[in-house]
Amino acid sequence: MSREARWNALLELVGRNGRVEVEDAAATLDVSAATIRRDLDQLAEQQLLTRTRGGAVAHGVGYELALRYKTGRHAPEKQAIGRAVSELVAVGEVVGLTGGTTLTEVARSLAVRSDVVGDISAPGGQPALTVVTNALNIANELVIRPQIKIVVTGGVARPQSYELTGPLASGVLGEITLDVAVLGVNAIDTERGAYVHHEGEASINRLLAQQAQRVVVAADSSKIGKRAFARVCDLGQVDFLVTDKGITPEAAARFAEAGVTVVTV
Repeated sequence: MSREARWNALLELVGRNGRVEVEDAAATLDVSAATIRRDLDQLAEQQLLTRTRGGAVAHGVGYELALRYKTGRHAPEKQAIGRAVSELVAVGEVVGLTGGTTLTEVARSLAVRSDVVGDISAPGGQPALTVVTNALNIANELVIRPQIKIVVTGGVARPQSYELTGPLASGVLGEITLDVAVLGVNAIDTERGAYVHHEGEASINRLLAQQAQRVVVAADSSKIGKRAFARVCDLGQVDFLVTDKGITPEAAARFAEAGVTVVTV
């Protein structure tokens, strides 16, 4: 198991249980206790958790939103999707992230990439990544990472998704450009495109897509072929669909015919 995978797993354990013990984590991940201690020390240095004797606990408010936000539905698929999406992002790029549980996993995967964690900023102060997001929980998790520059839109927060919407958010996004926008959606199919449940979120997601050179939709297979209320964009704006292996071969072929590169995990 790679270091990135172990870190993701350890953060998931802390996020789910509020704490992790070295011996339990070593048995769960099938690695040595010394490896787990070293991993926890390194995560503590980055303020992602707090070391305790024999383990670690959630770091202050760093997990407060994430714990309340966490959902168990399709969790393994979302974590795998998050890792796959992070691999589509290059160091130095400007990344737009919407909200949602899958996008939270994308943010976590970006944060523990070895080329991001180990990046030493140039004398000019250029970050390893710049993340633009309207999701308060994602900003909360990433702001403690010195290698990542966080830009948060203004707007009115929706308690259901922690996303900022409205004209204040639109005003910020209208003034910037993105290398890649990663969109979380509630539904996507080849006829109607990408949709979410709330019209305010759809508007911000649409603007993120318009400002980006390439667009990635991150959605587990339960979202494919479904309907939702508010349209984000059609498939002509989508470059990649990252999903799990639950997608049918027929659906994958239809997306490919529409010009979308399908990545399954």
